Amino acid sequence: MKFRTSEYFIKEVAISLKRNNWMSLASIGTVTISLFILGLFIIIVANLNRMASSLESQVQISVYLQDNITKQQRTTIEEDLKKLSGVEAVKYVSKDEAIKRFKSRLGDQEYLLTALDNTNPLPDAFEVTVSNPNIVKTASKTIEKFKGVDSAVYAQDVVEHLFELTKLVRYIGLAIIIFLAGATIFIISNTIRLTVFARRKEIAIMKYVGATDWFIRWPFLLEGIVLGFIGGALSAIFLRFAYTTLTAKIYDMMAFFPLIPIHPFLTYISIIIICSGIFIGALGSTISIKRFLEV
Repeated sequence: MKFRTSEYFIKEVAISLKRNNWMSLASIGTVTISLFILGLFIIIVANLNRMASSLESQVQISVYLQDNITKQQRTTIEEDLKKLSGVEAVKYVSKDEAIKRFKSRLGDQEYLLTALDNTNPLPDAFEVTVSNPNIVKTASKTIEKFKGVDSAVYAQDVVEHLFELTKLVRYIGLAIIIFLAGATIFIISNTIRLTVFARRKEIAIMKYVGATDWFIRWPFLLEGIVLGFIGGALSAIFLRFAYTTLTAKIYDMMAFFPLIPIHPFLTYISIIIICSGIFIGALGSTISIKRFLEV
């Protein structure tokens, strides 16, 4: 593409944006809002996935032992647990350590244990960490069959609901992202279509004097790209401000909450949003020109 031709296209885009300034501003505003919501949902889905992964990785099976088993039996159970497929770690928790943990959790309400009259009703146990939460249910049933094991307990409802919620959020997120992308393409396509309609006589003259199809198409294509880029850039700025503010407030209340760190996460999101804006702008322009411009 020659420099003079490129200069002409850039001028045409600037003239079109200035001529239809209110329509262009409305289009940029709508694209900015759409891409902001799109980016916001990507951030929410990404953080929910991180939270789900964090919770999933913390899922443990508490294996309670029968009373009065021998040390040799306990060692055998520990070895059998470590041999199970998917088991990452096995930790022994004596009944004395268990009661200490319980007292620590009670805090100021430790006096409630006075009713036990210095007896310890808690059994010895193993804490089993698995690599894949999907195997928790099967592993628990297998462990309960071990000789010397009284029961194998895990947060069944929490785990199963967590899986259901994670899957639901991912499906809903995908559906909303597709819908918002489609809506943004529609908005830019219609903006370009209005520009094409407003310049239909000028286009007819250009064709009459021998202008090629692509010579006529390029200004509209660039206009869509510019609208998408501006909308994407503004969305990225607003997303950075919103996420930075939100994470600061959440960390003030819950320092160990598993949010994705700002850097380089926001940089990746900004690149995705800006590139999405450019792609959507180009695609919207292409659709508009193909449907409404007879060239």
